[in-house]
Amino acid sequence: EDPLTKVDQLSNQSKLGYIWALRDINLTVEQGEVLGIIGKNGAGKSTLLKILSRITAPTKGKITYKGRIGSLLEVGTGFHQELTGRENIYLNGSILGMNKREIDTKFEEIVSFAEVEQFIDTPVKRYSSGMKVRLAFAVAAHLEPEILLIDEVLAVGDVSFQRKCLGKMQDVAGHGRTVLFVSHNMATMKQLCPKGILLEKGRIVKEAEINELVNFYFSQNQVLDTEFEFDENHHRVKSSLQITGLKYHIPENRNVFMYGEPIQLELMIKIHAAIKGARIGIGFESEGVRVSTFHSPPLDFPASKTTKSLHFSIPPNILLPGHFFLILGAHRTENGQGLDYINSQIPLEITAVAAQDAKCYDIKNLGLFQIDATWNVE
Repeated sequence: EDPLTKVDQLSNQSKLGYIWALRDINLTVEQGEVLGIIGKNGAGKSTLLKILSRITAPTKGKITYKGRIGSLLEVGTGFHQELTGRENIYLNGSILGMNKREIDTKFEEIVSFAEVEQFIDTPVKRYSSGMKVRLAFAVAAHLEPEILLIDEVLAVGDVSFQRKCLGKMQDVAGHGRTVLFVSHNMATMKQLCPKGILLEKGRIVKEAEINELVNFYFSQNQVLDTEFEFDENHHRVKSSLQITGLKYHIPENRNVFMYGEPIQLELMIKIHAAIKGARIGIGFESEGVRVSTFHSPPLDFPASKTTKSLHFSIPPNILLPGHFFLILGAHRTENGQGLDYINSQIPLEITAVAAQDAKCYDIKNLGLFQIDATWNVE
């Protein structure tokens, strides 16, 4: 039976008074394998890792594993808040079954990697979230568990530390240890994991090579709308300026843009009180990575009972084929104060089918942007 059909049948469970967070999960992960786990919020990814790490007991079924399991599931998970960083390193090592001598050999490397030398004897409860995640990752990666479980925590750290963590995870995987990695950042997922599984409503709906899986995931979650309306629940910031709608201007009644045609859209804006110097922003995100943000020039809006339209266009042959999400917002030019932020990702797709007069060559693996450059040969 098609797994997606089974997923649809699960919606009836709520009528019975219960919902299975995970159901019929049959999975084998070999030693040294790096497995990505993807899916929408609520699909069961974190629950799966909590069961595998023995934080949560399964209602039914069993888990068989060989080796020590180290997990990095939430910021500070496994830390005793009253103990110092130093004491927590030894506590975590003991939980993994390591003796003091083994932990001693790794201690300086852990502290250096986490960049918390100055605060190693400070209680963890006084650490910032970034310090906690740095120390937690350093402990999990350096105390050499045979199996490492990582759940979307690196988003807390800064960019340079994320790169360092990614390098360490690749090093861990290269030494024959098993890694299960949950993330919404598909670029990182592709870089780290050769294969993965897709969870939906608690079931595995697909297991495949990671590029195939990511493409399948985006195709399943494609929203074919070309017009969007934003009600009160969509606004993270409340002000006298509200973005109330978005419309794609796509020829021929299509719901996707062709490669090589301009990206044209229209924003509907409601102005309840006069605003001077407002800038509207449109961010483009791909696979969890913000690739670019476009800002309007400073605009003055008088109060109006009618809806204003703001037209936006990106010239052709710049964005390459792919699945994107738009992030919409507005702020004051003078001080950066937020005026509106749409608390929802709006999907946009550019198909690999080329429009007429497009600069058309093999565009499958060129990246996200097509940028003109000048070449000179002497």
